[in-house]
Amino acid sequence: MACLNSGAKVLLGHISGLFGIKGWVRVYSHTRPREQIVNYKTWYLGDSLERVICLQDGRAHKQSVIAKLAGIDDRQAAAGLVNYKIRVDESALALLPEGEFYWHQLIGLQVFDTQQKLLGTVTGMLETGANDVLIVRAADNTEHLIPYLKDRVVQAVDVEKKCLLVDWRIDF
Repeated sequence: MACLNSGAKVLLGHISGLFGIKGWVRVYSHTRPREQIVNYKTWYLGDSLERVICLQDGRAHKQSVIAKLAGIDDRQAAAGLVNYKIRVDESALALLPEGEFYWHQLIGLQVFDTQQKLLGTVTGMLETGANDVLIVRAADNTEHLIPYLKDRVVQAVDVEKKCLLVDWRIDF
């Protein structure tokens, strides 16, 4: 199994705890469904991607995900990985249909209203169940929540130009 570094990395979760005594870890996953994180066999761990590790096994377990990582064979070794962020190569992500985007592609985009007024920059996303929500930070550091409703609120997304057009009014 090859574990190679090939480009930009995307945050998919973090190691949240230990599971058993044989080196298994609990994983908090941002993927949907959450167990999809185990489909990625090469993980880059830590804030500065200091550790590249191959996934040996993993699965959903109750309300979380558990994983067995190569070379991590006991509880003590696994304990050293708790709170490490998990990233994968962006190139490993599945291609999405035209007009659909991963959250990491939206974060950092400038948001304009239909009158071309800059509302701010997308700094995060929220999952509400009904629809996703953009967290937009304005120049004065105030945050606004804008529903990500394609064609109703979100009129256009241009990842290349790093901008997003919304039909939304923010009262300043």
